[in-house]
Amino acid sequence: MAHIEWDNALYSVKIDEFDNHHKRIVDYINELHSAMMVGKGKEALHEILHQLKEYTQYHFKAEEEKMIDANYPFLEEHKKEHRKLIQMLTDRMKDYEKGSMEVSVDTFKFLKQWLFDHIQGTDRKYTSYLKN
Repeated sequence: MAHIEWDNALYSVKIDEFDNHHKRIVDYINELHSAMMVGKGKEALHEILHQLKEYTQYHFKAEEEKMIDANYPFLEEHKKEHRKLIQMLTDRMKDYEKGSMEVSVDTFKFLKQWLFDHIQGTDRKYTSYLKN
């Protein structure tokens, strides 16, 4: 069973493309959780972080392009949040490669919290702009 179950009422931004992207990001977080549950979190962490970073960059680019097309007034603020997550993922990957990062529990907690804070707070703000 997945650790995070998608709930449209809680997490949907009401734009199918981006809901599907967010669901994929949830899948990565669930993969990390599953690996942790069988004692393989540390081994799985680097690959999951790498895949998550690549996918979030793809997702962020798609969101930002739609925001530009819609003249979204909070674009720069939104882009800053995106850059912060990408930097955090980059830093965590470097820490892992240097051997200075502990098992993935902290990363898991951070990703879970960041994702849903971002979706429920920042992303939901763009729905009305992008749907028009």
